[in-house]
Amino acid sequence: MTRIDNMSRHLLIGLVIIAAFAALPLVLTQKYLLGEVVVFFIWAMVAINWNLLMGHAGVFSLAQMLLFACGAYGVAMGVTFAGLSVWAAIPIAALSSAALAFVIGLACLRLTGAYVALLTYAIASMVHVLIITDTECFSLVQNNCQQLFGGSTGFSRFDDFGFRPLLKGSWILGNYYVVLAAFAITVLVAVVVIHGRIGLAFRAIRDNVGYASSRGIDRKKYQVLAFCISAFLTGLTGGVYAAHFRFAGPSLFDFSTLMFILAMVIVGGLGSTWGPLVGTGVMMFVVEMSKEFGDARNLVLGFALILFVVVLPRGLAKTAMLLKSIRKMK
Repeated sequence: MTRIDNMSRHLLIGLVIIAAFAALPLVLTQKYLLGEVVVFFIWAMVAINWNLLMGHAGVFSLAQMLLFACGAYGVAMGVTFAGLSVWAAIPIAALSSAALAFVIGLACLRLTGAYVALLTYAIASMVHVLIITDTECFSLVQNNCQQLFGGSTGFSRFDDFGFRPLLKGSWILGNYYVVLAAFAITVLVAVVVIHGRIGLAFRAIRDNVGYASSRGIDRKKYQVLAFCISAFLTGLTGGVYAAHFRFAGPSLFDFSTLMFILAMVIVGGLGSTWGPLVGTGVMMFVVEMSKEFGDARNLVLGFALILFVVVLPRGLAKTAMLLKSIRKMK
């Protein structure tokens, strides 16, 4: 199968998935369940973009939630301080995330493996500390002092997509389809990149830098490109998250959230096309089932992750592909 045929097949799969989610509200009418599907879209988008950077480009970055937070904070600050509409703030926030990733990518040019992970996590931690220690009043918002980066409480109750006055009690449907549109953009762009020439270059660098360089593939150029593509889409995700929940705060930097998203990528299958979607669904199901355990929920999540790593180290998607190939050989 040629690369173009493979891309077309995956694009068709993506369109079918998007169409199925578009039709879902016709049969799923409960607000709580629709809200859970919106959360699935958001975490799946973050997982897809992290998989693009780490699984395909081979860049083990731990700055993904920083880029997500950059998108969320960009929307919150744009709406709160500049008076922008959410619709104008989201693309600006996504571009800001890409610009930040460009700087991070340049800083990581001479590093590989664990050193990239350490540097990116250090940058994210530094930004987190700067935000929570920000106590100086920057502006008065509704007679309340608001720090430039929100301080330890962050931003909340700012304008959303604007469907509440239009759709009244059915406002969740408007939000659902906006987040679905962002999900569709992320899925289709990821498929085109992964199964196109850029994705081929990413995997060549990931698998053998020396061979890739001998074939004229510039590692520095494609590493920065991978950072920027992943960051733009992650920033877009953070923007729609902020607009949907009307919140952006330092809790987005929590290590537990970072590990939760990483678990989605690993459980689904690092370096696969559809693994992040599968992993997101599985981990959200585990979270839902473990809510009754309270504070012990993280232990349940940790156990589930260890179980998958030991039993299915390739992840669900890659294991399914391997079993399918074995059946064909028989």
